[in-house]
Amino acid sequence: MALLLTESDVRSLLTMPLAIEAVEMAFRRLASGDALGHSRQRLHLQGKSYLHYMAAGDAAGGYMGMKIYTSSREGLRFLVPLFHAESGDLLCLIEADYLGQMRTGAASGVATKLLSRPDSHSVGIIGTGLQARTQLEAVAAVRAIERVLAYGRDAQRRAEFAKEMTAKLGKHVEAVGTPEEVVRAADILITATTASLPIVKGEWLKPGTHINAIGANFPQKRELDTDAIRRSDIIFVDSREQAKLEAGDLIHGFEGDSVRWESVKEMAELLSGRAKGRTSPEQITLFKSSGIAIEDIVTAGKIYELALARGTGTKITIWEMAKEAKRTRS
Repeated sequence: MALLLTESDVRSLLTMPLAIEAVEMAFRRLASGDALGHSRQRLHLQGKSYLHYMAAGDAAGGYMGMKIYTSSREGLRFLVPLFHAESGDLLCLIEADYLGQMRTGAASGVATKLLSRPDSHSVGIIGTGLQARTQLEAVAAVRAIERVLAYGRDAQRRAEFAKEMTAKLGKHVEAVGTPEEVVRAADILITATTASLPIVKGEWLKPGTHINAIGANFPQKRELDTDAIRRSDIIFVDSREQAKLEAGDLIHGFEGDSVRWESVKEMAELLSGRAKGRTSPEQITLFKSSGIAIEDIVTAGKIYELALARGTGTKITIWEMAKEAKRTRS
């Protein structure tokens, strides 16, 4: 039998420290060759919704699977089917909205731990939606944060975000009126928006800033202007292949210069020592996050193991007749 884990189940099991550990493990397994993945594909019926899907295998953990989701005017719906890597058995079906929020935040947490200045104390965040919450939580888990400035287009929503995250983190989060205020004050800058046009200007960035840019994952969208990309001394992505397909910040920022892509490194290369991270306090570092399937699958594996240990989830019958027929024949 397989397990069905609902959003409520996942929330009861998955913590940010666990998510950060799982995502870092995912990068390490990519580095060692114990994992592989397929970049996101998108199926779009004209005038209707999108179907997005991406797959990965974790040989060391013994899992393979995919994240599949739809996006439409009605919202987004996420699902992760998790399979046994050897037998191919379906182990778990996971409702994966919260999983995705957490693993996306965790990827920025890993990047912040490895690329930001250790003495970084101020965080600026642009965007106050669901993804912004786990982004801020992850950064606060890896750095001793003293000050947070937050900007979102809707004044009421950003005030509510500041109040909520102040209570959650135990750190004062201040809502401010412009993106420029956020950027100029930030040691660590997070962009988590749905913007199509740049909202961060390179001239606002101070030396030594680390940037986690997570919002633009279509080639036509961008959060950072060309000058912000030009001023970034070190650029890391979770997947170069996927970034070339959908990281609009880099696609537009490089302005067709294919040589610039040669300087872009993957997080797996940083963790394996094949690429250098920050080498001076003055450098501006950028993690352009696309979100890759191996992050979901390693995290899903940890959630599944916890669910088994705690007796969480609902057992579902699927393919049992086929299994019984196979046993009878043998």
